[in-house]
Amino acid sequence: MQDSTPYVVGIDVGGTKTHLRALGGGGRVVDRVRSSAGWRPHEPGAAADRLAALVRDALPADGRPSAVAVGGHACETPRQCEAIRTALQERLAVPALVVGDAELLVPAAGLDKGVGLVAGTGSVAVGRLPDGGPVQVGGWGAVLGDEGGAAGLVREAARAVWAAHDRGEEPDALAEGLVAAFGVTEVPALGAALEAATDVSAEWGRHSPAVFAAADAGSPLARAVIAEGGRALAALVVRLAGRGVVVDDVVVAGGTVLAQPALYEAFTSALAGSLPAARPQPLRVPPVEGAVALARSLL
Repeated sequence: MQDSTPYVVGIDVGGTKTHLRALGGGGRVVDRVRSSAGWRPHEPGAAADRLAALVRDALPADGRPSAVAVGGHACETPRQCEAIRTALQERLAVPALVVGDAELLVPAAGLDKGVGLVAGTGSVAVGRLPDGGPVQVGGWGAVLGDEGGAAGLVREAARAVWAAHDRGEEPDALAEGLVAAFGVTEVPALGAALEAATDVSAEWGRHSPAVFAAADAGSPLARAVIAEGGRALAALVVRLAGRGVVVDDVVVAGGTVLAQPALYEAFTSALAGSLPAARPQPLRVPPVEGAVALARSLL
């Protein structure tokens, strides 16, 4: 019988969608995109079961994995990633690697070192020490952090609007935009609307377009919030540099920062002021390319 075709498999498990890409002999490519609903990275066995099933379902009948690398949303510590990796390797019986999803950005950009910065719904930055040890900063969620991400911007916009209200100022475009977005009648009602969210990051973050629309309409409050968001993203990179991470190259991804030029420009301006030698670049390919590169490195 003819041997089955080996495939190098990369998987990017994002907060919303999961992208699998597999490369086989003769240029054969498998691409699958599915919902990330049900992803439980704090349960290694369940996470590994989900990943193994995804691999088996995606590959053709004559295909088998030769190596698998995964970038997983909310894989926040080396211990957590290692637990999933061990369980996945047991299930597939091939070399496996599991890292946080932000760690896919640098290899996806064709680099072997640098910083991966994500500002989507949330925000996080990752890099590696000279000895290879991973370092993550940020990513503390919408209630405590995620400055520069969509949810964090909405939180800070609400703070700015409340402060203006307490100073006796008339509602500006930012206040009007948030009131409309949250479906309330006046600024004081915003607090209860934010607190009523069951999925804080998602429900706050989806209202971030109101912040950028207000800035375009001339709101000084909105523009100040965006500028501070850019400075906060740059501060993540500065924090990594302070811990010994090489930050010459900064690969940027995320639906918020790449879709909103005002935020990206605020970030790059702040970064240039703090770390002039750093070279930010937007990621132009899907992050799953980084997972494929990592899977290849296992061979």
